[in-house]
Amino acid sequence: MKSFKTLLAGLALAALVLPGAAEAAYKAEYKLSTVLGKPFPWGIGGDRWAELVKEKTGGRITVKMYPGTSLVNGDQTKEFTALRQGVIDMAVGSTINWSPQVKELNLFSLPFLMPDYAAIDALTQGPVGKQLFDLLATKDVVPLAWGENGFRELSNSKRPVRTPDDLKGLKVRVVGSPLFLDTFTALGANPTQMSWADAQPALSTGAVDGQENPLSVFVAAKLPTLAQKNLTLWGYVADPLIFVVNKEVWESWSKEDQEGVRAAALQAAQEQIALARKGIAGGDDSVLKDIQAQGVEVVKLTPEQQKAFQTATRPVFDKWAKTIGPDLVKTAEDSIAKRK
Repeated sequence: MKSFKTLLAGLALAALVLPGAAEAAYKAEYKLSTVLGKPFPWGIGGDRWAELVKEKTGGRITVKMYPGTSLVNGDQTKEFTALRQGVIDMAVGSTINWSPQVKELNLFSLPFLMPDYAAIDALTQGPVGKQLFDLLATKDVVPLAWGENGFRELSNSKRPVRTPDDLKGLKVRVVGSPLFLDTFTALGANPTQMSWADAQPALSTGAVDGQENPLSVFVAAKLPTLAQKNLTLWGYVADPLIFVVNKEVWESWSKEDQEGVRAAALQAAQEQIALARKGIAGGDDSVLKDIQAQGVEVVKLTPEQQKAFQTATRPVFDKWAKTIGPDLVKTAEDSIAKRK
């Protein structure tokens, strides 16, 4: 009996002094999903988060990144559902890709809502961002930080696009969102829905004429080599990213490790946003110069030209504002109006 009591006491002591002993339920490795891997800023941000998590939790939490939404066979629109179900432990996800399950995230895809980077920040770092995080927290996930994929610009293989008429008949690859289908249909284009993995060969063969993506993607994916020789800077929508953890996974971690993961997400997100804007924002146009050096014709819309696109897509904006929620849209518009 004495030896048994001694054994129990020893085990209790071990649980107190051995690092990680109290977290016996921790997984050996956690799965982090992203759409894009390195060298895209999105993938670099995910990789950095994994690195910082290990550092800030003293190695108790090890994360492996799975780019290409490979955990859901490349179907970007299924990522959020898989995250809720626990198939995915963590993600750096796109507001666009998750909008089919969380309609309020369509806010960022309302055409021409956000005129500049300060407007994105006014939304993600203000009352809109908090409201959306509160909403996501009711859906089996814990949102931690806002990242950024960037403003989505238009490219194609056929002709420069300066007016809505120039888009007529163009086959444009879009993400799996009904709002994007509505927007490009309103402009007279022929939107074609497909994953990014399928989009690149489709551009190469001419199965689709064009696509819309941030400039960081345009460069890293080497789209000029896929016949994308016409680029229009119209900044019609932007694509914030969200660093999240599955709620059950989050609750399995100690408070100390939760704070470590949160701090890692905030730091990785900040670094990722800076990288996504490098050479594009703040008076630095080095990325554009590199693109032009590859023989791409870059069209910068005048305010009047942009207004024509805005007018053509206003019925889409009004229709989707009702779906997203008029109060949320109003809060967003007010936040943008007050931006610094």
